[in-house]
Amino acid sequence: MSHFFAYLARMKLIKRWGLMRNTHPENIQEHSLQVAMVAHSLAVIKNKRFAGQLNPERVATLAIFHDISEVITGDLATPIKYFNPQIKKAYKDIEQVANEKLYKMLPEELQDEYSGYIFEAIEDKEHWLIIKAADKICAYLKCLEELKAGNEEFSQAAKAIRAEIEANSLPEVKYFVDTFVKSFTLTLDELN
Repeated sequence: MSHFFAYLARMKLIKRWGLMRNTHPENIQEHSLQVAMVAHSLAVIKNKRFAGQLNPERVATLAIFHDISEVITGDLATPIKYFNPQIKKAYKDIEQVANEKLYKMLPEELQDEYSGYIFEAIEDKEHWLIIKAADKICAYLKCLEELKAGNEEFSQAAKAIRAEIEANSLPEVKYFVDTFVKSFTLTLDELN
């Protein structure tokens, strides 16, 4: 018997943005889906507009699994996770241990198939750059949604994350932001 997917089903129980008041709580399962959709889009944009050679389906699948260690570790708030280099390294080590625990839950005959989704492989380096950018974009979108709902708690986070996105040198990130992000500030009537 394997507990792997039972653990992953708990993604819906792990809340993000734990240090901030949320008008709509977000869990890592819904976050991972949004990251997968945005990452897939970034890969398609890179391929279509900027002569990329990415596999959008691989990017999307990697993104689905990008936060699975949090079913064991929980979501550690960014200001804590990156407070100093020692905490950042310690947390990366904890994530690695959590990923190894999840990996070992898989039946042996499936481990090879999932290894590349659980651990960052060097051959996926370019894919992971896209996923990390998508993760940042999705954090920004969450801030915009909270601000739109009148929650000023997210105003500083929105500014800081926007600056990080603007500093990203990937042209597909700029294209995505310029093309899609403003829509997240609109009401349903305005979208129609």
